Amino acid sequence: MKIVVITNDALKAELLQQGMPDDVQVEWQHEIAPVVGADAYVDLLFIQSEERINKLTALQPSVIIINCVEVTLSELPAGFIRLNGWNSFLKRPIAEMAGNGENKIIAEKIISCFNKTTEWVADVPGFITARVISTIINEAYFTLAEKVSTKDEIDTAMKLGTNYPFGPFEWSEKIGLKNIYGLLLLLSKTNSRYTPSDLLQKEALA
Repeated sequence: MKIVVITNDALKAELLQQGMPDDVQVEWQHEIAPVVGADAYVDLLFIQSEERINKLTALQPSVIIINCVEVTLSELPAGFIRLNGWNSFLKRPIAEMAGNGENKIIAEKIISCFNKTTEWVADVPGFITARVISTIINEAYFTLAEKVSTKDEIDTAMKLGTNYPFGPFEWSEKIGLKNIYGLLLLLSKTNSRYTPSDLLQKEALA
C-alpha cells in the first residue's frame, strides 16, 4: 500500500508516535501533489475550502482521510473520511474517525500502518474528544475570569487531580485557542452550554 501524507513536521511526529512497519510506503508532502500509484491520501493540513477539496478529489485515490474536526461528512464530497487530528491528539494509539461505506475498511488499514487502531464515532462537529476538551478549557476560562485561581495553578490542579497529560491552558496552547473558540462557537448554535467564555473569546480573537 502506498500512502501519501500531507503534513508538517509536528503532526508527522505525532502520527509516528507508535512507529511504523518497515514495509509501508509513505510519501511525505507539505503541499498536495499527485503521486503515481498512491492508494490513499491523508491530509493533516486540511482547510475547508473549495480549492483544497477540488485538489484532493482530483487525485482520485481509493480513499481520502482529512484532519477535519468541525466540518461533517454531509458538507464534504462522498468518500472522504474525517480524522480528529488536532495538535496532541494524534499521539494517541487510537485514531478518532468518522466515515461511511466501504472506505471505512480501507481507512482502518491505512491507520493501522501507523500502529494505531481506529475508533469510529458519530459524524458530529468536534467528534467526542475535541468537544470534551474544549468544554474543559472553556470551564477553566470561566474559573479564571472569576479570579478563583491563576492559569498555572489551574493547570497544576487538573493534572494532579485528574491525571490529565496537560492542564486546560496548556492544552489550549497546543491545540490553538482559535480552534477551541471556533468549535465552541459552532456547537453553541445548537446548545447554549457550549457558549464560549468572554475571556476565552477575548484571548482567541486578540
